[in-house]
Amino acid sequence: MEQIIETVFCNTENECIGDEEPPSAGLSLKNVQLNQPNVKQNIVADSEEKFIQSSKSLEFQKRYFPDISEKEWNDWHWQLANAITSFERLKDFLSLTERESSTCHGNQNVLPFKITPYYLSLLERDNIGQPLRKTVIPRLDEFIVSDGEASDPLFELHDSPCPNLVHRYPDRVLFLVTGFCSTYCRYCTRSHLVAKKDTCHYSMQHLEPAFKYIEEHTEIRDVLLSGGDPLTMSDDALEQILNRLYNIPHVEFIRIGTKVPVVLPQRITHRLCNMLKKYSPLWISIHFTHPQELSPETSLACGRLADAGIPLGSQTVLLKDVNDNVETMTCLVHGLLKIRVRPYYLYQCDPILGSAHFRTPVEKGLEIIQGLRGFTTGYAVPNYVIDAPGGGGKIPLLPEYFMGREGNNVILKNYEGKIFRYPDNCKATETC
Repeated sequence: MEQIIETVFCNTENECIGDEEPPSAGLSLKNVQLNQPNVKQNIVADSEEKFIQSSKSLEFQKRYFPDISEKEWNDWHWQLANAITSFERLKDFLSLTERESSTCHGNQNVLPFKITPYYLSLLERDNIGQPLRKTVIPRLDEFIVSDGEASDPLFELHDSPCPNLVHRYPDRVLFLVTGFCSTYCRYCTRSHLVAKKDTCHYSMQHLEPAFKYIEEHTEIRDVLLSGGDPLTMSDDALEQILNRLYNIPHVEFIRIGTKVPVVLPQRITHRLCNMLKKYSPLWISIHFTHPQELSPETSLACGRLADAGIPLGSQTVLLKDVNDNVETMTCLVHGLLKIRVRPYYLYQCDPILGSAHFRTPVEKGLEIIQGLRGFTTGYAVPNYVIDAPGGGGKIPLLPEYFMGREGNNVILKNYEGKIFRYPDNCKATETC
């Protein structure tokens, strides 16, 4: 049987590290009777729980972790326990620039850094311009605060009726069930929340006001679990939350936001998938950044989730010098479709503190959408949105395809820039 260890400790004042198991304190299913969905399961025995390892990952393991076995490397508990969290350790794997290494003496309020060994294996030791490297290795630019930036630019705290819950839209809520991530993205919208000592894990008692709020507000039909990363929780802990929500009559479906299949793909075990499939309809949104993340391991993780009947969508943040061109984005969205992930959102980078070096002009996002629309399948074109600062919610942006009217004709511009007319004789007040 899989050993469950639920130890969480802090190695600094503000940083939380999982020992061999992610934050799940207070969420054990011992002595808890679940009202299980009536779903037949195809249980996969532990002996069948084998994960693949790419040649690149294997080469990295043999070079830097020669004393561990393939089984240990592919154990997500090992990956969490051995995450790199110090610059002294990081220097063993990467040649750091002065702008990178100098950040270890900077502002302690900046998001700490942590990378799983697996995700670190995707980085190139001497390539300081590698796109993935920029997204997870701190730089001095993070200490430069520009006009309009804020620790909570989306006003999530303002729209929080109780701890851990954000209720901005009429029929759905954001439920922050953990502050723990396996790898920290340097542009994280919730850098004010994740990795803090008092938000690493929550007991069910702590989450109870949020459950009560959802139960009392019958207009809520959609609950998005986020954090932190819900898939870093133990199977038992996550199931207790899912089961509680599943049995609220007016909650029609549940979503999970995660980057785990990308930074910790070993976490996507058969046991986890068998548990998740019981709570259909369940949707998962996966945070992808760049085509270099589309490894064999991530492909397998997404395949397991898809085989469990879980619809998968991607969420990508537009980042300067990382993925801000049509060629890179085309490669990414095509690769996502191949592993059964539907490109869903392309986000303009949120103006968190110290994020100016990541943000592109909005015109760049429009340029990318224009470079995708019509030139590839519509399934590959994400919705480009700005999550409006001040709590305005997601606002979609599109290139100008509607050019206006000429009499009873609507003037349209297609993806090639050609002009067409659509006969629109119906008046707005009449039914055709």
